[in-house]
Amino acid sequence: MDIFRSNRNKPITGYKKGGPPKKGVSRFFEILVRDFWDLIKLNLMFCICVFPTIVLFLLGLFGLHPGIMFALSIIAALPVGGAVTAYMFYITMMLRDEPSGVWYEFKRKFVENFKQAAPVGVICAVILYAQVMLWGFLLQSGSEYELLWVFATILTLLLFFMITPYLFMQLAYITLNTLQILKNSMLMAVSSFLRSLMGALFGCAMWVLFALYFPVSLFLFPVVFVIGISISMLLCLMWVWPPFDKMFKVEETLAERKHADDQN
Repeated sequence: MDIFRSNRNKPITGYKKGGPPKKGVSRFFEILVRDFWDLIKLNLMFCICVFPTIVLFLLGLFGLHPGIMFALSIIAALPVGGAVTAYMFYITMMLRDEPSGVWYEFKRKFVENFKQAAPVGVICAVILYAQVMLWGFLLQSGSEYELLWVFATILTLLLFFMITPYLFMQLAYITLNTLQILKNSMLMAVSSFLRSLMGALFGCAMWVLFALYFPVSLFLFPVVFVIGISISMLLCLMWVWPPFDKMFKVEETLAERKHADDQN
């Protein structure tokens, strides 16, 4: 079964591997130092894609024609799915030690997956925006059930961030319909529960701290804009990429394909 999309448009430059691969913290800093500028480029390209929808949502949240701004923010979320897919694809290339041209690969995967990823990205944006509005309501209402609702929203967000990495990685690597991809993502989140949970926690850690110390944390916004999202994405995917690769044999399949191409 040919589950992989074509990835032959441009030869991958690759990095020479010296000895066994590092793990854990050493691996994180190895990639961070080695691919630092690529991470910055990825971060900036992603921000360009997602900032319009975020800005429109925030304008509505702070009272500027809320109905219109919320509707426009959902329309502006159309590029989000393609951007997340392209982002995760290139981060996993780093994890495979096969980074290539950032702009080329990001653009290629964005265009390649835009049609299927667009509705997924819109739904994800709606879920996150609904969570933000619910938190705002809870903070203002002082309901007697506030703690229960807070627990429910935290649990929902954890499940969301446990499932979505598998979802977008499948969009990047696998040729399946969206419903099947969603089912696979839920199954992988459960079957690799600990890694999925750690990926969600590490990926969200910076954003939780940012929210807890808001508005003081706004002084860190330039860091978020330049590289913060890339660091969160890398931390998350370092946990969830191994079970994904094991499930779909990504590296094995790509190695076999590269070997076949070299022989032709």
